[in-house]
Amino acid sequence: MDNDFRRVLMGPGPSDVDPRVLAAMARPTIGHLDPAFVQLLNEIRESLQYVFQTKNELTLAMSGTGMAGMETCIANLVEPGDAMLVCINGAFGGRMADIAGRYGAEVDKLETEWGQVFDPEQIKTALLKKPAKIVGIVQAETSTGAHQPIEEISKIVHDHSALLIADTVTSLAGTEVAVDNWQIDACYSGTQKCLSCPPGLAPVTLSQAAVQKLEKRKSKVQSWYLDLSMIRQYWGSERVYHHTAPVNMNYALHEALNLVREEGLENRWQRHLHNYRMLRTGLEAIGIKYVAPEGHQLPMLNAVGVPEGVDDAKIRRQLLEEFRIEIGGGLGIFKGKIWRIGLMGAASTGRNVLLFLGALEKCLKDQGHRFTAGAGVAAATEITG
Repeated sequence: MDNDFRRVLMGPGPSDVDPRVLAAMARPTIGHLDPAFVQLLNEIRESLQYVFQTKNELTLAMSGTGMAGMETCIANLVEPGDAMLVCINGAFGGRMADIAGRYGAEVDKLETEWGQVFDPEQIKTALLKKPAKIVGIVQAETSTGAHQPIEEISKIVHDHSALLIADTVTSLAGTEVAVDNWQIDACYSGTQKCLSCPPGLAPVTLSQAAVQKLEKRKSKVQSWYLDLSMIRQYWGSERVYHHTAPVNMNYALHEALNLVREEGLENRWQRHLHNYRMLRTGLEAIGIKYVAPEGHQLPMLNAVGVPEGVDDAKIRRQLLEEFRIEIGGGLGIFKGKIWRIGLMGAASTGRNVLLFLGALEKCLKDQGHRFTAGAGVAAATEITG
């Protein structure tokens, strides 16, 4: 087995991790009730509030990957029999519906073509047809690269007296996520995408309305491990023991959030957007097209069609073996049909864009695919500012 694990992580996650974050993980482990660690958690909460753009008191990092964030929001807000509308335009909307059903929700699925986004009127029509207590939607659908606008949908959801759960696993710290301004009631993410921290924690924030629903539950949260009514006491002033926190992972998240704050949130969004424009221009120059429509393409997750006659898996294998570049293949109905190219966090650099385009051109040439040699790199270098 090759013991050199160095890669350029340009897939759908995890992303490259800054050396400062890796160094933070190597600090001596201390107790999860140690005053120094308690202070670290306070600082993590403040930084997560900054990244989520919220003043929500119940803002924390759940022990577990991004899917623990999804399940946390659903487990705590859904009671058996609650009507929940789940918007599905890719794999992770489908996963949200699956989890909600497991917790006893009466799930109504609103579906659209993979790669597309929802018009707010579709949400309004669905809620008029069948009222719901909760609406779930994915802002950044990792399986399709589609960027779903949230703000207008949130207004419609609240006009119908429902709570909004938003998946920002791929988008947080890579593009705008305005929890308070958009009135998102429960928002979750993962550390391994645009935060550029190893996988293992799931940032979560709940609005006051969501907290009130949690407090008024008639039944216990069905997951003991994810029960925020208990976990909030550990993250709060009481510091009541619930489970042993992953101390070194929190060191890593703390440092990753420090890097976000040093760069500045808006600067970080602009960096992701600029590098996406470079990549898109380069890919279009060699005839590769995006799955999501113009104006709804994620800047950190580029889902593009595999050219006709090109072997998807062979290209990805050659990129990994010859250039040590990892990209992702398609999920579900897109399996074998698309590539998912990540430009997340520390991996979102102009250098990586040019490295990838040059490597991809070599791999496509080896398969006999016809295009103007060097066109991708040349076009990308024309994108400035």
